[in-house]
Amino acid sequence: MRPRTFEEFVGQGHLVGDQGPLRRSVSRGHLTSLLLWGPPGTGKTTLARILAEAIGAEFMTISAVMSGVAEVRAALAAAQELLTLNGKRTVLFIDEIHRFNKAQQDALLPHVEDGTVTLIGATTENPYFEVNSALLSRLRVWRLEPLTDEDIGRVVRRGIEDPERGLAGSLGPEGGVALADEPFEHLVSISGGDARVALNVLEGAVALAEDNGERDEAGRVAPTLADIESAAQQRILAYDRAGDGHYDTVSAFIKSLRGNDADAALYWLAAMIAAGEDPKFIARRLIISASEDVGNADPRALSVAVAAADALEWIGLPEAQYALAQATTYIATAPKSNRSGAAYFAAAGDVETSGSLPVPLHLRTAANPRLKHHGIGVGYRYPHDFEGADVDQRYLPEELDGRRYYLPTDQGYESTIAERMARRAAARTTARETGRTPRNPIPGPESKGGMGGGILKRREESRKKLAETEKRDARD
Repeated sequence: MRPRTFEEFVGQGHLVGDQGPLRRSVSRGHLTSLLLWGPPGTGKTTLARILAEAIGAEFMTISAVMSGVAEVRAALAAAQELLTLNGKRTVLFIDEIHRFNKAQQDALLPHVEDGTVTLIGATTENPYFEVNSALLSRLRVWRLEPLTDEDIGRVVRRGIEDPERGLAGSLGPEGGVALADEPFEHLVSISGGDARVALNVLEGAVALAEDNGERDEAGRVAPTLADIESAAQQRILAYDRAGDGHYDTVSAFIKSLRGNDADAALYWLAAMIAAGEDPKFIARRLIISASEDVGNADPRALSVAVAAADALEWIGLPEAQYALAQATTYIATAPKSNRSGAAYFAAAGDVETSGSLPVPLHLRTAANPRLKHHGIGVGYRYPHDFEGADVDQRYLPEELDGRRYYLPTDQGYESTIAERMARRAAARTTARETGRTPRNPIPGPESKGGMGGGILKRREESRKKLAETEKRDARD
């Protein structure tokens, strides 16, 4: 069922649609070396074959998992021979190119550079981390997206109805195949945007149904939900990634986190992962919850959530389940405060109502000393010069003087923040009443020079002298 033409190719309209850059390029007989980056089952190998066919080039394929430098050199030699004797170009397709080490990738450089081959690499990993910069600079990176449920549906329908290469002909069971709406929709949902998974599960479910004698009134083999479940080796979950199941389940997950129920949060996390939910979506919700619901009650929650998202990016599923579970339990059991977000939106409300009010003169920067004649930058007091690194002065616009946005709770670390703010407020009140703000009693280090700019200047001069010396040595 591998597509043979652009018309049969499903998905990636941004690349190979009627106005897609790759399709327009090969329509003019032009194809440069490139790298296809995307999840499994999105058509990287198929697209490479179609591109080679479109420009009339020989198609050679190597798997970086199974091959080494010897296989690469043999393919390059064959490509050189074709070009020299027949004038025919070669597209060399290397699957999982990120598996090649530096030496193997470097072996490709001169041949890509001189046009011996047009290289098409394919990778599921981030190429900017996994592919040498020297090779990457000679390739155009194209990003393939996971197939949508509509795309997967087209692939499955075609597999069922195609009489030449699908299940409707001699390759399928006698009488053909019928798939009711419910098992069809579930098959699409659990495929996770991977056409290969969808077709493999379809083939397995049809074999099970045929073996069990499950046929409809027209005599067609009719796989059931149970057959789809068995073929996928996955339980059927009441979860639709694009419908109410998606929104209801993630709502339960977020509310369990907010409600301090780690057990419930873990259950909903497991349900989403088992149903094929995008793990990046889950990581984003954890990051949001860490700020929205935990906030400064435990500032480390945000770091844990971001670290889990980074772990997911680096190692992927299934191993990243540990990191997602760690972040989930940390956030669910952390003290809670929504005051940071509430304070921000209160301030945003004032901005919306009053507009962007002028910055007080003493807070403005006086880049030119003459600006001080206009009062700009005059009167600012440097907090570090005073006791407690704090001094009473106005930071808000005059119209909002005294406005309070952030009112911390007594939860977790936020209670410490509240106590600190209360001490500062009391010290400022005393300073206003007495007309005196104590200076910082701990002296700072004395500086006999400037701001350290001389060090950088001398360093740059030394660097230039060294470079000149190296050039003289090279000439001699």
